[in-house]
Amino acid sequence: QVQLVESGGGLVQAGGSLRLSCAASARTFNNFAMGWFRQAPGREREFVAAIFLNGISTYYADSVKGRFIISRDNAKNTVNLQMNSLKPEDTAGYYCAISLSNWGSRQTRDFGSWGQGTQVTVSS
Repeated sequence: QVQLVESGGGLVQAGGSLRLSCAASARTFNNFAMGWFRQAPGREREFVAAIFLNGISTYYADSVKGRFIISRDNAKNTVNLQMNSLKPEDTAGYYCAISLSNWGSRQTRDFGSWGQGTQVTVSS
């Protein structure tokens, strides 16, 4: 089984940046698209961004489009999320996961092997 570990979260002021990383325990994840989700207290887990196997094709939630950039380095078994122009509403636990679909899903049920999450807090 593949284990995913997120890192890079922290406390930043609005307008600041953070770079999150997701490290996989095995190269098997290179055969799958990858996604980032986030979940605030009392909220449903929501889609943030995903990247296909080629490391070029990406898609984003409207709320982060133009501010966040997802990338992957299959040689390093990592997926990253560069978060710029952060807003207080971006505050949440951020999770990476392996896509189980081949159709560009945004649904939680179509992803698996969830990491433990890393907390991002944005102050005003």
